[in-house]
Amino acid sequence: MGSAGVPVVVGLDNGGTSNNATVLTVDGRFLVDGLVETPSEVQAGPEAAIEALARALDGVLALTGVPRELVRAVGLDTPGPASATGVISSRGSTNFSQPAWRGYDVRGALERRLGLPVIYHNDGNAAALYAHHVHFGTDAMNRSSVAAIVGTGLGGGVVEGGRVVTGAAGMAGEFGHVHIPLDGLLAPGQPVPICACGFSGDAESVASLTAIERNLLPYWLGRYPGHPLAAEEPRRAAKLVRGYGERGDPLARQVFTQQAMALGRLFTIAANFTDPDAYFVGGGVVEAAPEFRDWFLATVREHTVLRAEQAAVATFALVPDRDMAGARGVAIAALEALRATPEPSPLVAG
Repeated sequence: MGSAGVPVVVGLDNGGTSNNATVLTVDGRFLVDGLVETPSEVQAGPEAAIEALARALDGVLALTGVPRELVRAVGLDTPGPASATGVISSRGSTNFSQPAWRGYDVRGALERRLGLPVIYHNDGNAAALYAHHVHFGTDAMNRSSVAAIVGTGLGGGVVEGGRVVTGAAGMAGEFGHVHIPLDGLLAPGQPVPICACGFSGDAESVASLTAIERNLLPYWLGRYPGHPLAAEEPRRAAKLVRGYGERGDPLARQVFTQQAMALGRLFTIAANFTDPDAYFVGGGVVEAAPEFRDWFLATVREHTVLRAEQAAVATFALVPDRDMAGARGVAIAALEALRATPEPSPLVAG
């Protein structure tokens, strides 16, 4: 399956239970068409997880028939919060719950283990980068985009000129914790939603699986007495809502309408900060039935307020290949790093 003698980069997408790996040639061809998953071992601590990532790299190279000496760099993504250089937050995270993970330099540790350059992004940024390059193709380096990835929380990314904007501390594109206007979004008597981070009324407090469980579903079940979801345990009920939404269930459509409105308001804010060429939505909605995901994306667009000039050129689309987007996104980042030109000299002396 490999291309004889052509150098490659490897993308490694680290998750709570599995690692997914892919291989990208330096001339821009992915050698893996689907998921190549192996256990991530993150719950066993950092040392076990780094070894698991090394095994994931060896496994995808064996699958594609690419010799290790042809690997020029590795892209790595993990769930956040983490710095732009791959240092896990000092508070840890849902996936990295053991104390040993707090403040751990996962990028540096993998680089030392592999003896190869490792380029890092969080998983939201990686998916955003992949969506951008797939959508724009050869014009990707001349375009900009924003992406919102709806999962347990709400991640995302800002891409400008084909590159992820990371920010000074690596926190750019943390769309989940941007406060959005709630007037007209909440129904009469609906409590102000609270995010797991402690904020009130940020985007993640509405547009996330956690928001469905804690904020949205309890309210709407009170408005639809006797609904079958009332008999389910809250976490399971939250995961079942999408299936009801696909079947047109009124309660579920109310929940997802509020989520789509929240994303529209978030994109309205983004439009006034970055004025991107494209707005991408990713997460579980991408895996839904076509009618539902088309309805959801159309509702997001309906609630994104753009000026006429912006609306004339803006694109709204779903993040493709959701399960592969992370690994492919960081592979693209690794390839871009290989091709990077030196930084330009300052135009004004300091």
